[in-house]
Amino acid sequence: QVHLVESGGGLVQPGGSLRLSCAASGSIFSINSMRWYRQPPGKEREWVATITSSGSTQYGDSVKGRFTISRDNAKNTVYLQMNSLKPEDTAVYYCKTGGANWGQGTQVTVSA
Repeated sequence: QVHLVESGGGLVQPGGSLRLSCAASGSIFSINSMRWYRQPPGKEREWVATITSSGSTQYGDSVKGRFTISRDNAKNTVYLQMNSLKPEDTAVYYCKTGGANWGQGTQVTVSA
């Protein structure tokens, strides 16, 4: 069983930036695709970004051009760099990979 722990969330003004981290343990990290999801208050969880084991990336339309997913296999960590944040980015952010359960996530609040 892979355990994932998100961190780095907080309160930021519109237009600001934040970097989220996701630390993995319990299994092999480097062979897995890693994904970020988010769940805004009162809404369904949605996919945000994916990075494969080879480093290829994909992004949801709502974050494309603003967010960047990356990974450091030596540290068993995946990151989400979020720039030009908007109030609609407010959500609990989760990382996910096959074999891992959903964790607690990390809260991101974008507000003036």
